[in-house]
Amino acid sequence: MLRDNACTPQLAAYLDAMTLHATLDLSTGEGLLACPRCDALHVDEELTSGETARCVRCGTVLAKPRSGAFGQLIALSFTSMVLLMGAVFFPFLEISRMGFGNATSLFGVALAFADGILLPLVVAVLVMIVGLPVLRAFLLLYTLVPLAQGRPPHRHAATAFRWSEVLRPWSMAEIFVIGTSVALVKVAGLATVHLGPAFWAFCALIIVNAASRGFMCQTTIWDAIEDGGLKTDGRELVEAPEAGT
Repeated sequence: MLRDNACTPQLAAYLDAMTLHATLDLSTGEGLLACPRCDALHVDEELTSGETARCVRCGTVLAKPRSGAFGQLIALSFTSMVLLMGAVFFPFLEISRMGFGNATSLFGVALAFADGILLPLVVAVLVMIVGLPVLRAFLLLYTLVPLAQGRPPHRHAATAFRWSEVLRPWSMAEIFVIGTSVALVKVAGLATVHLGPAFWAFCALIIVNAASRGFMCQTTIWDAIEDGGLKTDGRELVEAPEAGT
């Protein structure tokens, strides 16, 4: 693991000491950290706040703990849940033409198509743009609240955090806003379109998600879960070789 501002002689000494590290277990991978980009193995060491660990091969950031990051992630998760609830029930847009207008929300759209053939599509859209982000925010709160308070993690904190990371690529709020914006450009030529508070809530959600990704350090969270006495199920470790191999 390469820390910022490390010079070449120090790096060489560190790599030589890596093979002699007493806490390593090559049969299970305990004490090692793999780079998510190039799979290079590094010794997993504790970092202080403000330090950055980088891959010695490709320079990818492996860990970057921040002081108070858990509290900031909790606040951002609460903000995401509030914004999503408002985005569902507040008016999303209003279309008017020749003195007639109509405003609707995502919840109203779902009710309008509740009995039609498009019901599966409506349900899928709501799940992707609302359900999964809310679920992911809840899983982060379940994982981080005890850690931020200095208490042992909840019983299923490791599973909850793992699922929150699995669901990250499937949170489609950003894609929904981009697709809606493109559609509104075409609709604006036919009628007058007024954006409602729900649309701006989705835009704010994009900023909140970007901030959350900036404060997130998966390695630090996993270390905090393990330091709290909770064992993971071994998915972070390489499989042990069979006897006789």
